Amino acid sequence: MFRLTIFLFALAAVSPSMQAADRPNVLFIAADDLRCDLGSYGNTIVKTPNLDRLAARSLRFDRAYCQQAVCNPSRASLLTGLRPDSIDIWDLPTHFREHRPDVATLPQLFKQSGYHAQCIGKIFHNWRQDAYQGDPDSWSVPAVMHYDNHGNDKPIVDGPLPPELAGVPKINLRDVPDEAYFDGRIAKLASEALHELKDQPFFLAVGFWKPHSPFNAPKKYWDLYEGVEMLPPDPAEAPRGVPALALHDSREILGAFRNHPGGRPTAQETLKLRRGYYAAISYLDAQVGKVLDALEREGLAERTIVVFWSDHGYHLGEQTLWAKTSNFELDARVPLMIAAPGTAQATAGKSAGKTTEALVELVDLYPTLADLCGLQAPGDLDGKSLRPLLEGTAETVKDAALTQHTRPAYPSEEEPLEAMGYAMRTDRFRYVEWRSVQDGRVVAQELYNHERDPRETVNLADAEHRSTLDRLSAQLQALAPPRAIAIEIK
Repeated sequence: MFRLTIFLFALAAVSPSMQAADRPNVLFIAADDLRCDLGSYGNTIVKTPNLDRLAARSLRFDRAYCQQAVCNPSRASLLTGLRPDSIDIWDLPTHFREHRPDVATLPQLFKQSGYHAQCIGKIFHNWRQDAYQGDPDSWSVPAVMHYDNHGNDKPIVDGPLPPELAGVPKINLRDVPDEAYFDGRIAKLASEALHELKDQPFFLAVGFWKPHSPFNAPKKYWDLYEGVEMLPPDPAEAPRGVPALALHDSREILGAFRNHPGGRPTAQETLKLRRGYYAAISYLDAQVGKVLDALEREGLAERTIVVFWSDHGYHLGEQTLWAKTSNFELDARVPLMIAAPGTAQATAGKSAGKTTEALVELVDLYPTLADLCGLQAPGDLDGKSLRPLLEGTAETVKDAALTQHTRPAYPSEEEPLEAMGYAMRTDRFRYVEWRSVQDGRVVAQELYNHERDPRETVNLADAEHRSTLDRLSAQLQALAPPRAIAIEIK
């Protein structure tokens, strides 16, 4: 009995790492402000060969949605597996551990289960949270290149800096190498990390900063679009009948155009901004390609789950809007791919190179990866495992996806919080309820029929559609019950 007891204690001491050694690795790749403008998603202008080859061995989710279209709430929600309302995070400055200090994040779960968890680049929110600087508890070693400001991503080169060639606000165009900017250096560090980690189970999170503004990709990525016709925003106008709460001031981009006539870019400047965004996507794509090449070079591709995601979508002048912070489809919908070769669930061959129209959410990634890797996830997660979709045993896992956003978009002492908009995407509709934060009372509604109006040009929230509105309102309120909400202004 004594020997048996000693054996069991010894087994318990080593079993997490032993179990992890038999489980797949995870390469967790994030993009910032990337909407579904990829070749694999049907965009015929953008050049993304590396993400397209990842899509060719992944299950591509065509209707994946973020929980809130701004960085901090979206990432905090995804990485805790809890909706913004569950962790009371709806702004940029507040760290989730201020409200949920003991929550186990997704990478923290892997670390606790015997994996080496490492962060290179922007995974958690990157600014205005000096007391936390990401989330050190989540990682086995200190994170690098994870905590900075996008405005600080200025080119660093040997010798004189090449001249600026663009001359348009929010654009920086210089003939510099990839590693002059954050993402080039992140790709290099991530490739080196894969070499160092190849003999141990790992959860490697690689967070790229692009295509977030400023649009400053090196010149060679701009050159990819030389002579390519850039299309203007479509639709350029706000939806007919849209409530004012649904719109915002687009300050991330338009703030740089305050002194321009009308406070907006000209038609030509708009096309140049759109080209800059595409160049930034192609720059991001090239860096992802370097990491994928390293994964294959190290012989890790067949035993590593690769996840690629963006924290939210983006507007490039459509519906009069720029950047994020809305509840429209362009901001809520995100690219999501999961390549899961060699797992015990034998997903390879069933999902590789395929697509799904199932409604899914970023909050689903936590339970999915725990499920695929055989980890015991916390019982209070808000998402659902996507394993049945990867295995091909189900065509859907939920009836709706939920996105929300504050009004104003960035609450402050000068602009206090007034309303919260809850957007529910069903198979056919996008339904939005704008609620007073004082008592949860509905103050405005939106309804878009995606079968007839996928660009969301006409708000159908009127008396003629009352029965549909009432039905969707009941469904939404079951997902997000009305409540009073307060944000501590920092």
